[in-house]
Amino acid sequence: MKIISINAWLEKLPLTKPYTIAYKTIADTEIIFIEVTLENGITGIGASSPSPDVVGETPADTLQNLQSEFVQNLTGRDIRNFNQLIDETAVHFPKLPGTLAAVDIALHDAFCRFLQIPVVDFYGRKMQSLPTSITIGIKETAAMIEEANSYYTSGFRILKIKTGIDADQDIERVHKLSENFGNNIVIRVDANLGYSLSDLKKFIEQTKNLNIELIEQPLKVGEENQLTELNAEERKFLVADESLLDATSAMMLAQNPKPYGVFNIKLMKCGGIKAAKEIATIAKHSDINLFWGCNDESIVSISAALHAAFSCSNTGYLDLDGSFDISKDLVEGGFIIKDGFMSMSGLPGLGVKKI
Repeated sequence: MKIISINAWLEKLPLTKPYTIAYKTIADTEIIFIEVTLENGITGIGASSPSPDVVGETPADTLQNLQSEFVQNLTGRDIRNFNQLIDETAVHFPKLPGTLAAVDIALHDAFCRFLQIPVVDFYGRKMQSLPTSITIGIKETAAMIEEANSYYTSGFRILKIKTGIDADQDIERVHKLSENFGNNIVIRVDANLGYSLSDLKKFIEQTKNLNIELIEQPLKVGEENQLTELNAEERKFLVADESLLDATSAMMLAQNPKPYGVFNIKLMKCGGIKAAKEIATIAKHSDINLFWGCNDESIVSISAALHAAFSCSNTGYLDLDGSFDISKDLVEGGFIIKDGFMSMSGLPGLGVKKI
């Protein structure tokens, strides 16, 4: 079944509310969409939202790449060889995960629509449902509590708090959250590279009696070896994010003594479902759990991440809230969210439908 056309374009989508992380404030997101159409009329859709600060690729770069002669020359190729097409794209666009992710996701969607099965079932479903965390940006404590109450009322029981500007204030904030909710919520914190080792030690020591599940990427990239000063039990709940880009970095981080006990896989960092599965396999053989994260993204790529996550037996955590705050998406469906739990729609491909 041949590909007959490929179309890519960029959409600038505002967020329902801006949020702040350790190094910037974000008010909107640029998402690149790509459609792959087969000769029988089936269309697969992909989407990409790369973070230039992390991977060095801008949305404009991604769009230019997807409109290139190389990508257009994928027309005429057989969708049944989609894995080969992904490999060729990875060779042609090395170290450009936003570009690769868009192509990878669209080809997976088209191929599995062709087979009339969900992507997760092509790889083998390992789970049916998991709760996702929902993220609160850096803000004053009162505003944080107010937003947390709103999410709690909506059924979410796992809150991810952006931290990393001031460790003492972060400690105060998570204590206030715990006072407000007790053991009714689980707290994850994401320092976004903002801590020193002494900050991290202080944070761990002064919050050890709270219901804190994970600490995500506390130190800057390149400082991973400092984490081995912590004991193994403390490192077990540290999550590699910006330090984990691809299978090569996964191999390095999987060596003993492991600085992180959890890998945060983002399709926008590694280059799509196929690359994510490579990281997941490395992690599994190194007894490392998987945490599936995201940027501000379309339902398209969030659904792709969920399919990948549910096909991996070592998936332990979801943080796939990236489409919740986009004011207008181009698709609907993809997954079901109820009381904070995410599950699949059961439809072929990614299960998304253009609006």
